[in-house]
Amino acid sequence: MALYANSQRLVIFDADGTIVDAFHAIEATFLAHGMAIGDLERFQKRHRLLKYLGGLREFPTNLRRQFGRQSRQRLRATLTDIYREQASFYPGIGELLRTLLAAPEVRVGLVTRNVTNEPEETLKRLFARHGIDLAAFDYFARIPQNEEKTRAFRQAREALAVNPARSIACGDEYGDYRAAIHAGFYPFVVAYGFADRESLTDDYDVPREVISASPAEFSERLLHAVDLFTP
Repeated sequence: MALYANSQRLVIFDADGTIVDAFHAIEATFLAHGMAIGDLERFQKRHRLLKYLGGLREFPTNLRRQFGRQSRQRLRATLTDIYREQASFYPGIGELLRTLLAAPEVRVGLVTRNVTNEPEETLKRLFARHGIDLAAFDYFARIPQNEEKTRAFRQAREALAVNPARSIACGDEYGDYRAAIHAGFYPFVVAYGFADRESLTDDYDVPREVISASPAEFSERLLHAVDLFTP
């Protein structure tokens, strides 16, 4: 009896920072509340716990204005509205998704730690603005902030009966890379989201060979990996 009944491939995407330009949505949210988050370059180099408190320039004001439950709720409400009505995909990512979703031999999943209100509805509206139905994905999971993505990756692969050797996980942080490896996936990591190439390689030893510096490079490499690239 064969281990796998099909020869399909599986591609799972992290949403924020890989597909969705989360930085500019967060930046717009902070500005709406009289705060600044700093530029993308400095944002990418901060450690996770300090991402949303800003650097030395922004920290005092941001900490003061984020203190208290009501302040955080207002920030989340604004972020939700911006995601649903304004946030964008990175250039070319919509076309990449449409190509993958239309390929019968490729199964496509989406995982997210999105912190907006009702995140599935938020992403549904955001994706619809880009002409993509969230229901077209073969797998979707909202992952708690303190949980690794490894379990969700395995769950998707096992539910869809795809060979681990034909499975790819795409993300923008070291945690995405680690979860992919632990789940038996091949990792694709982008350096235009929440972490830059130097942070990924120097701080976390992510191999340069799996890192894409731009959405265009990422799209080309991924389509080539699943035999859908047309020169």
